[in-house]
Amino acid sequence: MKKKPTREMTAEDFLALPDAEKERIWQEIDFQSTEELLRQSRPLNARERRQWRAFKKKLGRPRIGKGTTNVSVSMEKGLLKKADRFAKAHGLSRSQLVANGVKAIIGSAA
Repeated sequence: MKKKPTREMTAEDFLALPDAEKERIWQEIDFQSTEELLRQSRPLNARERRQWRAFKKKLGRPRIGKGTTNVSVSMEKGLLKKADRFAKAHGLSRSQLVANGVKAIIGSAA
């Protein structure tokens, strides 16, 4: 008699299980050591790698415009303190304050 091939359990399959069975599976996984879990793991296949890359793209801060870049700017300490106080009083971050200042100067020069 041939054995029927078992398929991997999906999230939907797991959620459909009774609570007692979910707890049993959870406990079984929870008590395994890292080495045991690594032994049972396998590399991602091409489809899974695509899914993982797509998922990772969605992580982090939302993109604004064409994205951002970090800029190192030298500023006199007293002016920086004034800028930080102004930004805080107006509910802005330091980055927003600087960006607004640059936009205002570029807009007035155009």
